[in-house]
Amino acid sequence: MREPIVELNHISMEFPGVLANDDVSLTIHKGEIFALVGENGAGKSTLMNILYGIHTPTGGSLTIRGQRVTRFDPRTAMSLGVGMVHQHFMLVPSFTVAQNIVLSREPRKAGILFDGKKAKNQVESLSREFGLRVDPDAVVSQISVGLQQRVEILKTLYRGAEILILDEPTAVLTPQETDELFQILRKMVQEKGMTVIIITHKLYEVMAISDRVGIMRQGKLVGLEETKNVNERLLASMMVGREVLHDPYDKSGEPGLPLIRVENLEVLDNRGLKAVRGVSLEVRANEILGIAAVEGNGQSELLEAITGLRPAVSGQVLLHDQPITGMTPGQIRQLGLSHVPEDRLATGVAKAGDVAENLLMGKQREKRFTKFGIHLKQKMVQEYCRDLAKDYDVRSAGLDVTVGSLSGGNVQKVVIAREFSFDADTLVISQPTRGVDIGAIEFIHDRIMDKRNQGCAILLVSADLDEVFRLSDRIITLYEGKITGEFRASEISKEEIGYYMTGARKEEADHGESH
Repeated sequence: MREPIVELNHISMEFPGVLANDDVSLTIHKGEIFALVGENGAGKSTLMNILYGIHTPTGGSLTIRGQRVTRFDPRTAMSLGVGMVHQHFMLVPSFTVAQNIVLSREPRKAGILFDGKKAKNQVESLSREFGLRVDPDAVVSQISVGLQQRVEILKTLYRGAEILILDEPTAVLTPQETDELFQILRKMVQEKGMTVIIITHKLYEVMAISDRVGIMRQGKLVGLEETKNVNERLLASMMVGREVLHDPYDKSGEPGLPLIRVENLEVLDNRGLKAVRGVSLEVRANEILGIAAVEGNGQSELLEAITGLRPAVSGQVLLHDQPITGMTPGQIRQLGLSHVPEDRLATGVAKAGDVAENLLMGKQREKRFTKFGIHLKQKMVQEYCRDLAKDYDVRSAGLDVTVGSLSGGNVQKVVIAREFSFDADTLVISQPTRGVDIGAIEFIHDRIMDKRNQGCAILLVSADLDEVFRLSDRIITLYEGKITGEFRASEISKEEIGYYMTGARKEEADHGESH
């Protein structure tokens, strides 16, 4: 008999108007890797937030390591050996690796002064013990996303975690970094007896790393399986309650003329450092050009410069052969460019605005929606927004609810619906399905391919390599702001792309493939 380490008994969690967890009972065993999957809003993150003490359940009980939990807060959870690495890292960019890891539990000299040398030694020792190589003196803002994730894991281990919860742990990793993370997790389980819980929407990773998998749908636990007894297609259908087909798209049709051109573009980041270094590319009609890059290698600054959100130092961007460098985002939109931004909450929507207001943005001055250019025709607006929300499956309690109250997937569908509703033949799309569930991913991918097949030129950036490969006709790789390779998506593997994403030369990539 495997030893139970976490026992969730008839857990319910109700928010105003929403039953997030509905009578969930689940036992997780010591020394296993357990995957928890489900659509957005299925209740998996809420359930793990209860385990980590962020939420107090409205019903049921929780036992950790044989101890009944009566107080729900992260401090109590950590005292019982539970640690959580969130999808969005919680690090201080200006601090060193060691300072971040020991933060709030700093070793001190004479109980007063911060003992930096001891902190560094503790981090080095912990790093060696778990095989999580880091430089204690490195400043967090200057290390890769993969290394930042290691810092987050080491933070939890430093606090004594024996039960490690990872929320979408591979969302920003290259294939090589993902493989390395999985090796480390297996070592933690096999050699240290730890328990790992992974929340993910990448089903092939569930198959690769987990011992068991729990499937949630609409707040309920609808399946609990040994991973060896299931496959990706079965898991997908259990998650959404219907068959989900992620079959390859038909990418027939020859690309047309270049509609977006970038010539020797150089762009600075927020620190005044060069983030884009002499990038030249073109995107043609009836084509998707995908950019594959580890976060922080200039792809965000590149897209911001193309869409008018960031000035260029030199070089130029042309839309339909017309220079647009230096134009405002509004002027560029008027020329036929739609933009799905990387951060949907920061730049994609007005969080305080309602669904209708966000769907209408950019069209609010059109004659069909206004009287004398001043007053909105509310009936017309409501009809238009209702139809658009229905077409793009935006699920909300009504058009008058604030966008900030929607799930991440529904916020993303609001952005996609608005941007795709413009009669634009060029699109710049960044992270179209980040944090979006498998059913919504299928829907958004279909809409993107519809646009491509209608003759649009689409520039796509995604941290999800599967997404880049599935949608793109061509792929370019960026490393430290430079293009390191250009390929037909059908003629290169994800593993080889990973080498170019880390700046490896072709000979090194070939050498890596041969080993």
